Amino acid sequence: MFRANAAHTGIYDDAGVPAFDKLKWQFHTDGRVYSSPAVVKGTVYFGSTDHYFYAVDRETGKLKWRAKTGSLVTSSPAVADGTVYFASFDGFLYASDAETGKLKWKFQTAGERRFTGTHLHGSQPVGESMPDPFDFYLSSPTVWDRKVYFGSGDGNVYALDAATGKPVWKFKTGDVVHASPAIADGALYIGSWDSYFYALDARTGAQRWRFKTGEDPDIHNQVGIQSSAVIADGVVYFGCRDANLYALDAKTGKKKWAFNNKGSWVIGTPIVKNGKLYFATSDSAMFYGVDAKTGNQIFSLKFQWPMFSSPSIAGNTLYLGTHEGKFMAIDLTLQKVAWTFQTDGSRKNGAAYSKPDGSPNYDVAFEDDFYDDVIIGVRKMLSVGAVLSSPAVVDNVVYFGSSDGNLYALM
Repeated sequence: MFRANAAHTGIYDDAGVPAFDKLKWQFHTDGRVYSSPAVVKGTVYFGSTDHYFYAVDRETGKLKWRAKTGSLVTSSPAVADGTVYFASFDGFLYASDAETGKLKWKFQTAGERRFTGTHLHGSQPVGESMPDPFDFYLSSPTVWDRKVYFGSGDGNVYALDAATGKPVWKFKTGDVVHASPAIADGALYIGSWDSYFYALDARTGAQRWRFKTGEDPDIHNQVGIQSSAVIADGVVYFGCRDANLYALDAKTGKKKWAFNNKGSWVIGTPIVKNGKLYFATSDSAMFYGVDAKTGNQIFSLKFQWPMFSSPSIAGNTLYLGTHEGKFMAIDLTLQKVAWTFQTDGSRKNGAAYSKPDGSPNYDVAFEDDFYDDVIIGVRKMLSVGAVLSSPAVVDNVVYFGSSDGNLYALM
């Protein structure tokens, strides 16, 4: 499932690809692939904005089956007991046979929507409610204890019977929930765009505690929890659009520390290994390694383009995608980039939307601050093959999706 398991650790028991050799294969869809792949036995599962969910052969990259939905599939799948679960912007959670793609059941929520605010990110006209163009992801389902859990744009967190799709419980928050639920020790952790981070009893849906993050009533830029959480050593870590990376006591919700990123969002899920926490930022394009107990910075790497992708680790190498259309492997011992792979979209369109120094050229993409022009500008910037997908690492191959429509397998 998303980030390997219910706790979203993102740690793969694999040697990984510390030195890049070659592109094993790539599979093209007719949409953008924000979905993070799940690799189970001989199959790679993922969704696309072309309204289809795909299963491809892990060795060859050939299509096994695809299932059509009513809208974009930007959630990451969960696979358990022969069933693959995924969500679509059509408002349904789907459960399909993992071998054949045959629909087992689907559950209808009260309806999907993106986070909406007036004067969003400073866009004009000031009084108009605008869906957030950076609300790319849907909540990815998590399977635990024979139940499947997910959040929805209708503001609810749902728990369904994994075999039948029948509701077990639902919990209402104050706004859109597109973060993915993380589960550890019987507790479910998830954030909402209502500015609260919640801990719920995974069996009953009862609230254990909630934690308040920042507000932004003017342009709704520095508000909302788009990041999914990771749980490690009794601490829950998550990023927020209020520019903080938070560390909370998993039992009580008490803040242990917060790392402030000076206005830059933290969208990707952080990752913890050997007492160190790693995360990336959006506009400031920073990658940090910090002490997981204290939040004190150990090292940082400065890049040029935003990062929404959630990192994964295999061996001593961390894998991470960027909006530049480049996929990076970072050597955690040397604390530097080991290798970089450039997507087709980046090779084709990267130069058109980059300045001479390689940084993003927003002046070319965004003609005006009128909302319609902002939407067009976002689409132009995505044409560089941005990697918003979180990588999966299995048997020395790393898999990830790109906004150029491809799923890549590198070795």
